[in-house]
Amino acid sequence: MKIHEYQAKDLLRAAGVPVLAGKVAHTPDEAAAAYAALGTPVCAVKAQIHAGGRGKGKVKGSEQRGVELAKSADDAKRIAAGLLNNTLVTIQTGPEGQVVRQVFVESGCAIDRELYCAILVDRAAGSPVLIASTAGGMDIEEVAAKTPELILAEPFDPDRGLAAYQTRLLASKLNLPTAAWRHADTFFRKLCQAFVDLDASLLEINPLVLTKDGTLVALDAKMTFDDNALFRHKDITALRDEAEEEPAETRAAAAGLSYVKLDGTIGCLVNGAGLAMSTMDLVKLHGGEPANFLDVGGGADVNQVTEAFRIILSDKNVKAILVNIFGGIMRCTTIANALVEASKTVGFTVPLVVRLEGTEVEQGKKILAESGTSIITADGLTDAAKKVVAASKA
Repeated sequence: MKIHEYQAKDLLRAAGVPVLAGKVAHTPDEAAAAYAALGTPVCAVKAQIHAGGRGKGKVKGSEQRGVELAKSADDAKRIAAGLLNNTLVTIQTGPEGQVVRQVFVESGCAIDRELYCAILVDRAAGSPVLIASTAGGMDIEEVAAKTPELILAEPFDPDRGLAAYQTRLLASKLNLPTAAWRHADTFFRKLCQAFVDLDASLLEINPLVLTKDGTLVALDAKMTFDDNALFRHKDITALRDEAEEEPAETRAAAAGLSYVKLDGTIGCLVNGAGLAMSTMDLVKLHGGEPANFLDVGGGADVNQVTEAFRIILSDKNVKAILVNIFGGIMRCTTIANALVEASKTVGFTVPLVVRLEGTEVEQGKKILAESGTSIITADGLTDAAKKVVAASKA
């Protein structure tokens, strides 16, 4: 789950991590009032969307950027008017962009240097890792590709937190003045503790700034959380902004389905994440493009599977559907009954290829054969992939 910058900063502030004062605005007049209330000569007016690259992004049809500086209340009002209810396109949104529904007006500060900092889970190391770089304010992917030596990494134990020697090492390699090392120790330790306590999967600060008085401040904040841990954080769950999410993915989550929308033309309904990935790989191998990842899991019922079909068919790009079920916990009869029910209530307007194996497979195939539903059957996954790709292109 993702949250907005202003929400992430509220969480960091509560954890003792230094952030600047700011106010959220939903109208140009609110942005002007926020500037006046903050009382600093310069404020940043920032579009709030679930995507990075806002500073370099532009509003469709204009030169308005996603982050701009305001030196007066009128400036803040003008910038907010150019952002609100308009579509911002960044490197992470893709050409379709995202609609800006709110802006964050944040007080300015005296910046000496811009740095980069992030915490994520390193599966190879088996622990969280703090990443830092002197290349703040830049696309970290570009830094990693062109100057990987500028990226520093310090894995840490989630129970013990970041060690003092690690904070000193980071401060030294980031060329921080020695007078700022004690402050850097506190900053990095609290940042790592917040990451662990909040069950975050990503915490990115870009830029992390060193101010003229030698303190570190999180000038930006991007946070993503482990969905599987949200039951422990009702306060974080309440921060969810469904308007920023893909509607089909939200709908699937409500039905207890694992669904990710993609850009292809072949809808996939599979039980098991590993089998779903293999199915997508084979579709691509034989010349097709998956339209989604959809794992109905092992315990889905007829209603959930029927809803899965509705979600797949709501994607106008879908030209064919591949159902690939290996019945273990999931019974092939459940899928067969769901297919028949979906054909009655939803209706299949595109070719449907079905491959069933496992528990109650013969009974499942019999249900389909006697249903009168127009289905292309397949023997084996390779056969199914070839048939669905051919059907999508027919």
